[in-house]
Amino acid sequence: MDFLEVIESIRQEDANATRIFRGEEGRTIRGLRRSDPRYQASFAEAAGFIVEVLEGRRPTHHFREAMTTSDFPILFGDVLDRMLLGNYMEAPYSWNKIVRRRVVNDFRTIKLYTLEGGESTLDPVAEQAEYPAGKLTEGEYSLKVKKYGRRMPFSWEAMINDDLDALKDIPERFGKAARRTEEKFVTDLYFDANGPDATFVSAGNGNLMTGNPALSITALTDALTRLASQEDSEGEPIVLDMVTLWVPPALEIAALNILNAVQIEVGDTGSATVPRMIMSNWMRNRFQLAVGYYIPQIVTTGSRGNTSWMLTATPSASRPSGIIGFLRGHETPEVWIKSPNAQRAGGGTVDAMDGDFDTDSIQYRIRHVLGGSLIDPKGVVGSNGSASHQA
Repeated sequence: MDFLEVIESIRQEDANATRIFRGEEGRTIRGLRRSDPRYQASFAEAAGFIVEVLEGRRPTHHFREAMTTSDFPILFGDVLDRMLLGNYMEAPYSWNKIVRRRVVNDFRTIKLYTLEGGESTLDPVAEQAEYPAGKLTEGEYSLKVKKYGRRMPFSWEAMINDDLDALKDIPERFGKAARRTEEKFVTDLYFDANGPDATFVSAGNGNLMTGNPALSITALTDALTRLASQEDSEGEPIVLDMVTLWVPPALEIAALNILNAVQIEVGDTGSATVPRMIMSNWMRNRFQLAVGYYIPQIVTTGSRGNTSWMLTATPSASRPSGIIGFLRGHETPEVWIKSPNAQRAGGGTVDAMDGDFDTDSIQYRIRHVLGGSLIDPKGVVGSNGSASHQA
């Protein structure tokens, strides 16, 4: 069986094997590169063996025997890494529609600099006159990443009795936990207990919707108008081709109804001399939808967790509103298993699945490194939606 097919068979859902393996050809296992046919054959054999145990086609004592061989524990760990990465890649998330991704080199606070200026319309220059000088304005932001993680202990007896169900579930649970951590982290940047973050989305920044209107076609049109009216430091308009409508789950249907409507009627004044305009829904070509499942957990004042909404510039825009950073070489979550701290009285290799010396406990650990920062309030417009609700 081809080792890519083995990975596909391990997952309960379809995984993109190309993404799982991309960028990892340089890692070595006992001196074998992942692109080496010998490694691929060994990995396929180990992965196929684990699949047979998980599916009950091979008894669990064969697994324990295989864990004592010299190569299998290393290849087994590699299988767990791939299973974790596969589940992590496939777990749903929406922060990629909100913030720009960046990789940092270490855990120290880094400074991010932006330059504005030199992009305004050119000045006329008279004959033999000196060209006017431009001016650059520097902005400074900081970013620092830190570790997030969890241990998952279970007993040697549980591993024996459950026929490795615990082993099968851990990569899936860890993968989902990593994605959820990212999603909550980004949501917490933009929202506070009362709605859109008060220091970032405010009247002073010109990006708080007047009166905090509930989500509607009219409110969305006003929000886009306000976002499009923002200017850079030289008074030039900021051009945004695409924006993200970010809503809590309670507003998902309302947002879908707005964005997927076939037609929009405007100009209904009730006057026979002023006709109504019926137009195709232009909004679906200007907005992408992001559902923030952690908004209700973070916005806890009254019903605002269900009514708050936001428009943000897409991360590909020249002026992203925020950034999320990952540690270089550790951009995706990593799973670990605790090495055994015991030795058989008669000597020989002890595998991790035999548990530790004191309690026979088997422990897995996930490590994920990330951080982030808000950057430009001009790329955001928000409302807590309290205008037609009790806050």
